[in-house]
Amino acid sequence: MSIRCLVVDKMHESLVPMLEKNGVEVSYEPSITREKIKNIIARYNGLIIRSKTFVDKDLLSNASHLKFVARAGSGIDNLDVKYLNSKSISILNAPEGNRDAVGEHTIGLILNLLHNIDQGNRQVIKGIWDREGNRGSELGNKTIGIIGYGNMGATVAKKLNSFGCKIIAYDKYKPNCKSEYAQAVTLQKLKEEADIVSLHVPLTKETTGMTNGDFFKEFKKNIIFINTSRGETAPFASIVEAMQTGKIIKAGLDVLENEKINNLTTKQQKGFDYLNKSNRVIFTPHVAGWSTESYVRINKVLVKKIKSLI
Repeated sequence: MSIRCLVVDKMHESLVPMLEKNGVEVSYEPSITREKIKNIIARYNGLIIRSKTFVDKDLLSNASHLKFVARAGSGIDNLDVKYLNSKSISILNAPEGNRDAVGEHTIGLILNLLHNIDQGNRQVIKGIWDREGNRGSELGNKTIGIIGYGNMGATVAKKLNSFGCKIIAYDKYKPNCKSEYAQAVTLQKLKEEADIVSLHVPLTKETTGMTNGDFFKEFKKNIIFINTSRGETAPFASIVEAMQTGKIIKAGLDVLENEKINNLTTKQQKGFDYLNKSNRVIFTPHVAGWSTESYVRINKVLVKKIKSLI
């Protein structure tokens, strides 16, 4: 039986030949509209997406032959998982493909903040030569708290290991996770010990807005906060409040609660402006997992999983 697959986002050019080599007939339509997907999805056994559209009952109402939905990336927050499960449609993703990129980017943010690299660069460009004001702090004597110990969190821990720092990790769904790179602890213990906190959780109803309320207030130390997971987990307002009270010293944010940067709500704009003007935050445009290598590796991971499925 021939397997037909619809690709609706721009992918690295390696994807189509890899699929075809494994007997998959591919329709590559990166400019396709949501309406057209709905109209033609009945022809296909597989759907490959990135972030273009939300995959739900509305999109798949005519998907009578669909066997799998594959996302070229880690998160599956743009999939209606409950609906897909109810229809026995397999969900495939590729966190193994970009975990190294996320790990390196996360550590890059940490080192940048500890050693004032971005600040020093901006000052030198302006003709300011301030060595003492940019004296750094070493990573080796810090305790790093990782929240979420899946592919991303575990890779960060592995890469941090060579710096000689203490690494502790909390994962609600892996309370006793065994790792040679991190010590599993409770969230309370992590909040007591961490100097630097790195967030690596998926976006779910449970994690949306998880830093609201007393989350940051409960840390014993004033921390550096890193988020390379999903911006909605840590709204601007919660970060701003923690910076104003001193609980967050500096922050590295690869993700924002609203990544339509020119279409923020009034409240979001106020929070973003504060963080931007504080000179204590480094922003990057959701590119932690977006490396040249991961672009290809994600395809390899997906094709391998599709091959196993069919």
